[in-house]
Amino acid sequence: MKIKSLVLASLIPALFAGSVAAAEVKIGYVNTQRIFRDAPAAQKAAKKLESEFSKRDQELQRMAKQLQGLQENLEKNAVTMSESERRAKEKEFGELSREFQRRQREFREDLNLRQNEENAAVIEKANKAIKQIAEAEKYDLILQDVVWVSPRLDITERVIKALADGK
Repeated sequence: MKIKSLVLASLIPALFAGSVAAAEVKIGYVNTQRIFRDAPAAQKAAKKLESEFSKRDQELQRMAKQLQGLQENLEKNAVTMSESERRAKEKEFGELSREFQRRQREFREDLNLRQNEENAAVIEKANKAIKQIAEAEKYDLILQDVVWVSPRLDITERVIKALADGK
């Protein structure tokens, strides 16, 4: 009984390997990071976000310079200022600092939200392109974001080209 089980156990992998070889599974791989970096849709989304948020970013940079100027003025002139003048400058600095931090936090939150929206749209387009390539070229399996894959399985360039062609 034990010998029969061992023989059967050793035959199962051989049978499985034979059926896989006969079926010849076609596998592809897509590098999502390259899609976000190189696909025209992703580049267009990045430019759109940049123009959408550039004005607010410039305003934050202006506020940061203003804060820096106030801080330098306080450090340089604190000893020569009257007590009330120094307190007024410190109060102004504190209020501006809080306002800057609030605006900076809102900016980051809004930017992250919009980046996620744009990335979702790029991924949706990429997934459609991947599906079309898989069906047209009869892939059995297409993987995304794995630790390592042979370059011969990488179809990322075809997906980027399909996205550029507007498919």
